[in-house]
Amino acid sequence: MDSLNYKARAKINLGLDVCRRLENGYHEVKMIMQTVDIYDELILTKRQEPDIILIVNSVDDLGKPEDNLIYKAAKRMREHYGIAQGIEIRLKKNIPVAAGMAGGSTDAAGVMLAMNELFGLNRSKKELMTLALPLGADIPFCIMGGTALAEGIGEKLTPLPAPPCAKLVVVKPPIMVPTGKVYQSLDLNGLKTHPDIDGMTAALADGDLDGIVRRMENVMETVTEMEFPIITDIKNMLTGNGALGAMMSGSGPSIFGVFTDTAMAEAAAQYVDRTLRQKEICAQIYVTTFYNDQE
Repeated sequence: MDSLNYKARAKINLGLDVCRRLENGYHEVKMIMQTVDIYDELILTKRQEPDIILIVNSVDDLGKPEDNLIYKAAKRMREHYGIAQGIEIRLKKNIPVAAGMAGGSTDAAGVMLAMNELFGLNRSKKELMTLALPLGADIPFCIMGGTALAEGIGEKLTPLPAPPCAKLVVVKPPIMVPTGKVYQSLDLNGLKTHPDIDGMTAALADGDLDGIVRRMENVMETVTEMEFPIITDIKNMLTGNGALGAMMSGSGPSIFGVFTDTAMAEAAAQYVDRTLRQKEICAQIYVTTFYNDQE
């Protein structure tokens, strides 16, 4: 096998709590992470030349290839496992960039998983997750996939039961929300409530979609909704058009709503798109589902 296609799927957070600031500048978190069926497409092809070629099909400027997580992940795999051959990686972007959905992290995870298969390394996901951690805290989850409780800086992962089937409407407004700035602006002492992560874990075990949605909460919204009212507006549009609940993913700015009815989800997506366009706002909007394919 000289070439391999791989789908690198995005994630959302069903609940996100920040517990405390650590001395090293990171933050201790407790959150529920969930893979969704929005994906970038990767095509990996072996090269005889010992180099890494990255070709990106994207309207977004992703910077120099050497600075891209995909390149760094491929380099780490080649160096760690002594892969003599080079690799060409073609990326077709579909996951929104800088959206709180781990688009860069899942591409890096996808490259590591695909190279593991393409070069016949037969390494476990657990081993690849350990290898990936220095590149980024979200990459181990993206390798594992499915549903998980994430603790520590996000690297301590406990697999959880998949949520019941549901439709999701994901909206990424055209704003930039720097993750570091959101964390720095977060007033931990001023938080009035914290997400009930333990309760959500129990609801997942019970297959209780209402219980899951009722506990959806993201402390980052206390920062982003103050600066970007459009996030609140989109949440209200989704819940006003049939969503059981709506929340921002990660540090934003993507927002998702949970629906039990496909037609209602599609109608809500159209309503949000139409309403934002009337205000000359062009958002990226997806109708998708949870994705669980854990081994």
